[in-house]
Amino acid sequence: MNLGFRQIVNLLNQLPANQIAKIKNEFSDYYLTEKARSEVSDFQKFILSGPLMSDEQYSNFCLNRQQFSVWRTH
Repeated sequence: MNLGFRQIVNLLNQLPANQIAKIKNEFSDYYLTEKARSEVSDFQKFILSGPLMSDEQYSNFCLNRQQFSVWRTH
């Protein structure tokens, strides 16, 4: 059975509140988080494959940021 999102929502709206609560409990936060995490978009893959700062580069970045902040305020 292949239903669209809107069709599923319409079917759920026809259920009594106690059955909706049972369905909500079935789809715990953990399941929803894991399901969403497994569906990585092309843009997310692009961002995640980008370069990372080394610890030394990050230290230099923080130092430069502090120096620019001082320079801006004087």
